[in-house]
Order: sequence, then structure tokens, then C-alpha cells
Amino acid sequence: MSCSTPLVDAFDRRISYLRLSVTDRCDLRCTYCMPEKMKFLPRKDVLSLEELHKLSLAFIDRGITKIRLTGGEPLVRRDMIELVHALGRKLGDGLDELTLTTNGTRLAEFADAIADAGVRRVNVSLDTLDANLFQTLSRRDRLADVLQGISAAQAAGLHVKINTVALKGINEAGIPRLVEWAHGQGHDMTLIEVMPLGEVDGQRVEHYLPLPAVRDRLEQDWTLDDLPDDTGGPARYVRVQETGGRLGFITPLTNNFCASCNRIRVTATGELFACLGGAEKVDLRAALRSDDPDAQLAAALDTAMRIKPERHHFRIADGEAPAQPRHMSMTGG
Repeated sequence: MSCSTPLVDAFDRRISYLRLSVTDRCDLRCTYCMPEKMKFLPRKDVLSLEELHKLSLAFIDRGITKIRLTGGEPLVRRDMIELVHALGRKLGDGLDELTLTTNGTRLAEFADAIADAGVRRVNVSLDTLDANLFQTLSRRDRLADVLQGISAAQAAGLHVKINTVALKGINEAGIPRLVEWAHGQGHDMTLIEVMPLGEVDGQRVEHYLPLPAVRDRLEQDWTLDDLPDDTGGPARYVRVQETGGRLGFITPLTNNFCASCNRIRVTATGELFACLGGAEKVDLRAALRSDDPDAQLAAALDTAMRIKPERHHFRIADGEAPAQPRHMSMTGG
């Protein structure tokens, strides 16, 4: 069905990219993301598979051309692959791309099924190649599973991009090695500044690493050529001459990337957040479960476009509360 009313916000930005969280649950407990004793949502609050599918179709009808399935960790949800296959049938019929962000722990099990559904690339979160540091950061001994998952994804024909949160004094020294490894395996890689979302054990500011400083250090040994590439997200890319690979930088704190924002996020409970760093939201679950879901959903999406802010206002400082109380695992990566 063609779309007569595309999603355009108050700043005349065409919204074409949906990040849809299918669960807030995760089998890791990364220190910068959540506390060890994380309280997850009751399952009854999470949208059903049918509701996630109906919601996705409504977004496609309003001009969403790219959907990224996220969590939490999406692959811990048992019926996740059914949703991937259902949405995969919309590829070429309103949907240009279906992608997935995962921590990789269960990717070996599902890589073939994901590829069979029409997914062509996945993002895998990986902050270190050091097994001891991985266990310290994620509070789980799962590095071998992640590496196996990445290999399985590549064997299934999926293009893999490695996402790495840069952490001062933690994985900082290992970033060049990780870049060399990723590019040597044929993977793109993107570095991300830690985002001040949700309470964690300790202070994020202690490990906040500005990416311009990381780039300066990398340029002491490598030649980085700026690229015009745009994959639909906030990353800015360079080509590393010495490795031949592509390296991205996502800088929510040092270099605001909101002017061309084309994204919205929906949580596993159906809350649409118009901005990652904002509190502006609409309740899509209530619309879905109303007596007139189609009309209520259309009205809710119109409201989301009116309230989407021009930019986020992330700050990170000693003793300062997170920009938003919700965790990244709740909002979706």
C-alpha cells in the first residue's frame, strides 16, 4: 500500500528509519549500560509478536523504509525469528532494508535464519578482544560465543559491522588492535561515545572518552581519509589507508548529529521516543489495543512528528544524573 502521508517532523525532516526494540532483556550486563541486578519488564507489558508486526506495517505505510530490530538483546526473545521472516516479506514492497543489532552471543544459532529472511547486514556490539576484559565489562564469560557468532554471520553471507563503545582507561588502549582485527576480517567498525542513559553502578564520566581525541591518537600511526558514506544512522566514516577498512565515529556528546536525524525509536512496550536523548514520547501500545487501532495509531504517529525535538542535549559530568532515567536496553540501540 502506498503512503499518502509520510512522516515529516516539525523541522521538515523526513523520518524513514525505525529502531524497534523487541525486548528489554539481555544475557549480558555491560557495566556502562545497566546495573548487575537489572530489573526487566514483566512479559505482559511487552508487545506481542502480532503487535510488533502490525506496528511495523503501519510505519512502512507511513514511509519508513528501514527497520533495525534491537533490544536489549533481540535474539533472547524466542519468537524473534518469526518477526524477522514476517518483516522480510516486506522487503521490496515498501521496506528497503531490514537489519539487526545484537551482542552476538546467540548469533551462531540464528545467523542462517536471519540471512534466509532477507537481512543483509548486522551490527554486533564488541568492546574488546581480551577475554578477561570482556568478562569484566559484560559481567559474563561469553567472548568465545560472540566471536563464533560473528564468524557464523559472515559464513551466512551477512555483512558485519562491529560497534565498540570507547571507554577511557578500560578498552582505550585496545582500540587500534580491535580496528585491525575487524578490518582484517572484512568488517566495518564504528566507535561510539558512552551515552548518559539510565543509572549504572558507578559514574560514567570516569570512563567518558571523547572520540576526537581517539581519532587524533589513531592519526599518529594511520592515515584516515574522510568519506561521504551515509548508512542512514549518525556515524561519520573514514577509510583507514593502512588497513583498507572503514571506521565510523558516533559522537553524541562532542559533535551533535541531530540536524539530519531521520530516526525514531519504539520500545518493547510500544512507547515511541521521538529522540534518543529526550523524554518526548507517545503510547503506541494503547493505540494498538484500542477499539479503533488504525485511527488511533495514525493519530499517535502524527503526534510523534509534532513533538520530535530539534536536537538532544546530552551532557556528562561528575555527579550529574543521566540525561534520561531509562536505560539504553529499554529504548533500543
